[in-house]
Amino acid sequence: MNTEFGGESLARACAQAMYERDAASRALGMAIDEARPGYARVSMRITESMVNGHAIAHGGMTFTLADSAFAFACNSRNEPNVALQASISFISAVRLGDVLVAEAQQRSSKAKTGVYDITVTRGDGDVVALFRGVCYRIRGTVLEGAGT
Repeated sequence: MNTEFGGESLARACAQAMYERDAASRALGMAIDEARPGYARVSMRITESMVNGHAIAHGGMTFTLADSAFAFACNSRNEPNVALQASISFISAVRLGDVLVAEAQQRSSKAKTGVYDITVTRGDGDVVALFRGVCYRIRGTVLEGAGT
């Protein structure tokens, strides 16, 4: 790997490249707040189109935010990864107007798999969901010409 383009700079470039190709995250108004090797923080405001029949945010919106943070974190080293397994526990209801923040942190990376924990909080720091994702490394690079 080119040492002048590594660590946090590489992680930010990988996250930005993935975000530009990620129509779903962009359409939902997600923002990448931080990206480092094995870590990403992503935020999103709950809008009217994200609320379900119980007048709370659809759980799929919280899952999608956590999944996007997972993707940006596990692809942060210019090694492409895809989800192999993911699960979520919903802790607290999310309401219209809430700003959610998903923080993804690598817990393990062995051979071709990695394990990431993602904590989703409301703007006030209240935990609303816990997500665990397992990724699988595939061939190639996230960035063209950056090497691995």
